[in-house]
Amino acid sequence: MKNDAFLWYNVGDWSGYGLAVPNFGDDQTSQNDTIRYFTDIIGRNLQGIMWHTDSRLATPPSINTLRRIHKLCVRARNLFAGRAVPSGTNNMESAHAIPSPEEFRVYPVPYFTVRNQWMKQYCGLILLSLTEAMQHSENARPLEISEAFAGQISQYIQRVYRTMAVELFQVPLDAANAADFTLTDEQLAAYNPAAWFTSTELVDTVPDLANWPTEDDLQLLTDGLPVSQLPVLGRYPAGTSSTGSSSGSASSNSAATSFIAAPSA
Repeated sequence: MKNDAFLWYNVGDWSGYGLAVPNFGDDQTSQNDTIRYFTDIIGRNLQGIMWHTDSRLATPPSINTLRRIHKLCVRARNLFAGRAVPSGTNNMESAHAIPSPEEFRVYPVPYFTVRNQWMKQYCGLILLSLTEAMQHSENARPLEISEAFAGQISQYIQRVYRTMAVELFQVPLDAANAADFTLTDEQLAAYNPAAWFTSTELVDTVPDLANWPTEDDLQLLTDGLPVSQLPVLGRYPAGTSSTGSSSGSASSNSAATSFIAAPSA
């Protein structure tokens, strides 16, 4: 049975890294600048987070990664808070011109073979948010987003933030459930996974250090890929496990393998 599961970006030598992109379905363009901005800024930030070394380790994420996730969630929340229009408020409408539809861009992220389960869960929720945003009917609305849209899309971001706060920063659930809850600098600085995780969870093997893309390799992906330029992408095969090293790269890859260029705009 087909559904809108995340798409597997298995283009060329990238296929061994278990990369995912949101499922944009048949909706390649949007007339709504806020939705395009949301998918672009969150997609770029998520990509930067998931290519970090932490994603290749099964140990709790470093505070560097958690601070980036904290900023991503707050960024998304502030964007919706400042732009969502209540249902009883008139939408801004132009008298003559309306914006032209523009194409979505996607930012492939390590997901399917990620060993860090905290990061994989957070990434999955954010990919759901991006998928919902790209396929939402408000892409046909030129200038505004509704509070209903903001609530539907931001619920996944809020779940990431709540889960991170409760499980990794020991924030009481009642406090983390508040819509305006924000981790303080003191709470972030007090992060200490050794205080509550088992010794087993705090130890891991060293991932393959050679077979991982460099900053120059990643430039093919970090500029974002226009969805109309993508080849036909499918679902990640059910039951497929990471082959090769613990980094998630395919066993056929080697340090000397060149990367297939991403589609150009």
